[in-house]
Amino acid sequence: MGKNLIQQARGKGGPRYRAPSFNYAGKISMIRARADTVAGKVTDLIKCPGHSAPLAEVRYENGETVLLPAPERIKVGDDVNAGPAVGIETGNTLELRNIPEGTLIFNIESSPGDGGKFVRCSGTCARILSKIGNEILIELPSKKQKTFRGECRACIGTLAGSGRLEKPLIKAGAKHFAKKAKNKLYPIVCGVSMNAVDHPYGSGRGSHKGKPTTARRFAPAGANVGMLHPRRSGRKKR
Repeated sequence: MGKNLIQQARGKGGPRYRAPSFNYAGKISMIRARADTVAGKVTDLIKCPGHSAPLAEVRYENGETVLLPAPERIKVGDDVNAGPAVGIETGNTLELRNIPEGTLIFNIESSPGDGGKFVRCSGTCARILSKIGNEILIELPSKKQKTFRGECRACIGTLAGSGRLEKPLIKAGAKHFAKKAKNKLYPIVCGVSMNAVDHPYGSGRGSHKGKPTTARRFAPAGANVGMLHPRRSGRKKR
């Protein structure tokens, strides 16, 4: 009798693969975009199991309270502002077109108003390289360069928690619970080490895949393993 592969079981939404979001402090967001400057104050620093960096609870003078990834050297009671005319100081939120080149930033919006999607892991930061019209070229922590719209906002500084990866987990149990807190699959076993019922590459005949490692473009979930569908295949004609 067959059974679901791992990639099929995850899509079903069972408790093993469901994130315990009820334990999370909340969702990271930014204050709603405004034409004027809004002053805020850090009211609390929170450790959230769903985020690698600590979170800063910021209460603004207009009554809004948001959770932001906490930058380095920030403490409860510090002032953080948001708006088009705020200074280039740690924790402030402003549009990319108003940030000078070379500034270190984090929590970058992918589209204006989405609250921040890029560079939210502990100890990371991005750098503004250049501005061409309304396009802002940013170097991400992976050294990849990506272009953003000038209306997108970001926070100034470097995220806290840079030493997180220096302390070893030591035991497999500690790694298990650390992954479980964020809905990450652990351990990850390669397909050729599995049985034939568990994976298309699995068998008892050694580490040999026995079929192409590139999945076809419209492969179903049970066959969509290996390298993802390429844009083209075959020998390139000159």
